[in-house]
Amino acid sequence: MARDFTDLMNQLKDQKIDQFEVEPDEFPAFQQAFMAFETRKRVIGEAHKGGKLVYHYDRDATEDQS
Repeated sequence: MARDFTDLMNQLKDQKIDQFEVEPDEFPAFQQAFMAFETRKRVIGEAHKGGKLVYHYDRDATEDQS
């Protein structure tokens, strides 16, 4: 069962979590949720060995742009 990536991104935005990981086989499901996420430009990913991605929310941007 695929994880709810929209919920995870909302948790990032709401500061309930600091980051989450996406494994390579999960990326297509994540990408679909990411493209539909309203503030996706503030969800920042960092690639790690083995294709794992770690995402966090950019809080440095002005809040009124969210």
